[in-house]
Amino acid sequence: MYIGLGIALLVIGAILTFAIGPDRVEGVDLEMIGYIFMAGGVLAILLSLVLGRPRGPRGYTSRRVSRTDPRTGEAYDEVQVDPDRR
Repeated sequence: MYIGLGIALLVIGAILTFAIGPDRVEGVDLEMIGYIFMAGGVLAILLSLVLGRPRGPRGYTSRRVSRTDPRTGEAYDEVQVDPDRR
């Protein structure tokens, strides 16, 4: 979600910094505003990469154990499932 915003801020900041120049508007430093927009764009992209990644392992692990009942001698399989852990 923030990647698009970050790219837009980077583009707007680059236009303000490099294309318009510092002398076009009296009393406003467009070059500094452009640098601020570009820093905000980089921050938005970094936040999207950090917050968008998975938070912990996904899926489950399972273990199949074959056991024999000592009283009856009957063999059976037991499956142990551990959700959300790897």
